[in-house]
Amino acid sequence: MAQRRLGIIMHGVTGRMGYNQHLVRSILAIRDQGGIALANGDRLVVDPIIVGRDPKKIEALAKKHDIARWGTDLDAALANPDDEIFFDAGTTLMRAGLLERALAAGKHVYCEKPTSDDLEVAVNLAKTARASGLKHGVVQDKLFLPGLLKLKMLRDSGFFGKILSVRGEFGYWVFEGDWQKAQRPSWNYRKNDGGGIILDMLCHWRYVMDNLFGEVRAVSCLGATHIPQRVDENGKVFDCDTDDAAYATFELEGGVIAQINSSWTTRVRRDDLVTFHVDGTHGSAVAGLHKCWTQHRVNTPKPVWNPDQPQTMDFFADWEEVPDNWPADNGFKAQWEMFLRHVAEDAPWEYGLEAGAKGVQLAELGLRSWEERRWLDVPKLEF
Repeated sequence: MAQRRLGIIMHGVTGRMGYNQHLVRSILAIRDQGGIALANGDRLVVDPIIVGRDPKKIEALAKKHDIARWGTDLDAALANPDDEIFFDAGTTLMRAGLLERALAAGKHVYCEKPTSDDLEVAVNLAKTARASGLKHGVVQDKLFLPGLLKLKMLRDSGFFGKILSVRGEFGYWVFEGDWQKAQRPSWNYRKNDGGGIILDMLCHWRYVMDNLFGEVRAVSCLGATHIPQRVDENGKVFDCDTDDAAYATFELEGGVIAQINSSWTTRVRRDDLVTFHVDGTHGSAVAGLHKCWTQHRVNTPKPVWNPDQPQTMDFFADWEEVPDNWPADNGFKAQWEMFLRHVAEDAPWEYGLEAGAKGVQLAELGLRSWEERRWLDVPKLEF
């Protein structure tokens, strides 16, 4: 068994998502487990270099996690032939430009979503990546969550029969920042900084629906700015000029209807921060991030509508939990390992920058639907 080193340039890892999910729980976890096994029996070991604008933050992260290489000069990092992959989890508005630079430098690229806030830019980026012959990918983390993997298993087994509808609920209350610190950065609520929940979450819902329930054919979306003012990280009040909630309906192939609410202004009373309720002719299922419950047609109770008496049926008791019959890894790490194998040995990979462009397309159409107050078809993208 031989070892193969793979150098990875990591940009944007001082932010919440880049640090927690990509640096610590993915790349450093892969490093600390001794790498990943390749099909030929070799061991692929990762060697990250973290790059950012603030030398104090980057150096502190490097020392904290025993990362030998760090720096502030991205051009120098891209010029190093010993590093094959560039990863970005920085701001949306900078992403396309950074990826283009990395592709021009001959690097395989992997990134967070959205790939841009502009569809034309996202499509051109995907075309550039395809023409380069280099490997490329975009994070589709929710497909790797245990709850959604269980939904996929149910679908593949024929449990649902014909899928009729999907209802998704995502969100939680993000504090305004005055009397309690906000859980999300303030840029999320400023349009010029790439904020807005439609741009953020419809990119997610595109790949979830396309991969689990049917390709999206049309969208009707209503956005809202429910909280007009918030307090930023420096204690300064600012005006929110982009959406903090979205109420969207989608028509999927096969006649499936999906309704998904996304909100940073809702208080949670459900099984998880995101849940998907799938109804089919033969059975239904409700999945959160990790757990999934099912109800088959032979186990479906027969409620009777009677508003004059308190409800006596315990509807939750009529559902059966899908067991954890396989070990669940961190979803971000699982996708990272797939991409690393794709780079190292051309293993199968379905999540290129084309998928990122599809997410941007749906977000752009969602914003346009809100503005024009009408349904919009989702045309097939050409790459």
